[in-house]
Amino acid sequence: MRGAHRREFLAGLAALPLALGAARQAQAEDAAVIDYKVDKALAELRAQSPEMRELLEKARGVLVMPEITKAGFLIGGAYGEGALRVNGVTVDYYAVAAASFGLQAGVQRMSQALLFMTTAALEKFRRSEGWELGADAQVVTPEDGLQAGISTTTARHPVIEVVFGERGIMAGLSLEGAKYTRIKR
Repeated sequence: MRGAHRREFLAGLAALPLALGAARQAQAEDAAVIDYKVDKALAELRAQSPEMRELLEKARGVLVMPEITKAGFLIGGAYGEGALRVNGVTVDYYAVAAASFGLQAGVQRMSQALLFMTTAALEKFRRSEGWELGADAQVVTPEDGLQAGISTTTARHPVIEVVFGERGIMAGLSLEGAKYTRIKR
């Protein structure tokens, strides 16, 4: 492992207890900070393609997690905070947390947007105590080509997950099994 990669890897190991601890006791950043980061992430997402802008306009609500940090070495964790926007207005703040065990190593940061395409999907999310991303969600990433990933079939899914802005090196850890919970500011 080269020097820069080793430092990044070791920093991730050091951050792992923090990520797992934060998942247990969700303490939100200042609401203004979260909203600023969400605005920035949405601007980045809108710039991806005309199709993405159209999907964002059609969505009944959008949960934006502007910065999710994933870290792990055999035991892994992920944590991030964001805001749920309905009609462009923040209505609630949420945290996402995940823990995993298995063949994994590294540190990565990414942004995520969950587009709730139906009122029923949005209401189900808002009523839940701890919501998990399920099989009814369609996953789209810019690396796959948003134009190819966004179609009329995709738009019919009740929830569309968009992962973007990935930074860092991570092998083997995804957000499967992640829980989304409402947090207080």
